[in-house]
Amino acid sequence: MTAPDFLAIGSVIIDDIVYPDGRTSMGVLGGGGTHAAYGMVAAGEKPALVGLVGEDLPANVRARLNADFDTSGLVWTSHKQVRGWQIFEWDGRRNEIFRVDVIEPFMHQPHADRPTLPFTSAAGITLLRQPEYVAGWRRRFPAATLLWEPTRAFMLGGDYARFLSGLRHANIVSPNLHEAQAMTGMDDEVAIVRRLLADGAAVVALRMGELGSLVAHRDDNCAWHIPALPVTEVIDQTGAGNSYCGGFVVGWRRKNDIAAAGCYGAAAASFTLEHIGCARLPTDIDAQFAQRLHEALAGTVRIDLC
Repeated sequence: MTAPDFLAIGSVIIDDIVYPDGRTSMGVLGGGGTHAAYGMVAAGEKPALVGLVGEDLPANVRARLNADFDTSGLVWTSHKQVRGWQIFEWDGRRNEIFRVDVIEPFMHQPHADRPTLPFTSAAGITLLRQPEYVAGWRRRFPAATLLWEPTRAFMLGGDYARFLSGLRHANIVSPNLHEAQAMTGMDDEVAIVRRLLADGAAVVALRMGELGSLVAHRDDNCAWHIPALPVTEVIDQTGAGNSYCGGFVVGWRRKNDIAAAGCYGAAAASFTLEHIGCARLPTDIDAQFAQRLHEALAGTVRIDLC
């Protein structure tokens, strides 16, 4: 079996989704790691998913994971599979309430030094972890492009010094706007990007939901606004930001162009918005992805940072 070029390191969660109008979707395959891997699949890769899964993971979910991803990086545990309510408000805010007692191992394991993980190299990685875990994964994969997506709970805590300790080990950092505002104490998205670049970020991909994203490289004097692609209907917002990260790292490795990578992220996120959870992608995904990538590229706007 060919080793995967891309790894998505993060959580696998069963989501029970509650929408603002009271509708529900129960038992949905989700989790930040899964959605990041889903974005990579949309971009034409078969990534490895690295995370912890419970022994009671439903058989149908196991089958889905095996069909779409390289699952040799999943580590099985005797804990019950982590499951949570995802409760959305009308303004897009999401409240997550876990439904099992043991949560922490699923958020942090497996660790980078776990000897049984089968991977020795990777071209690109998405890492959904707290800052103290970034250095370990960097040491394990020194040549990989490492996109760090800081965890939501950590970002909302506002410990900027701790944030910087993870930032210096990542090639790309991708917070969402609400979390970045909480972490930096700043409101303006352009000012936030300037701050992160000044404090050591090599590449920033600031995700802004329906406002699109703002991406920048420290060697440039500009940022690029990447539009959020219109979809026929937004079915489920859960995991769209994670999928953006998966698409972004694939685009960066293929194109080495900051605006193009942002457009890969936007295209990947658009497929997540159209489905409940990590649904099966359409059979003509390659053609659809190429079309959406073209649309995103046509809508990019340059913003001076000087």
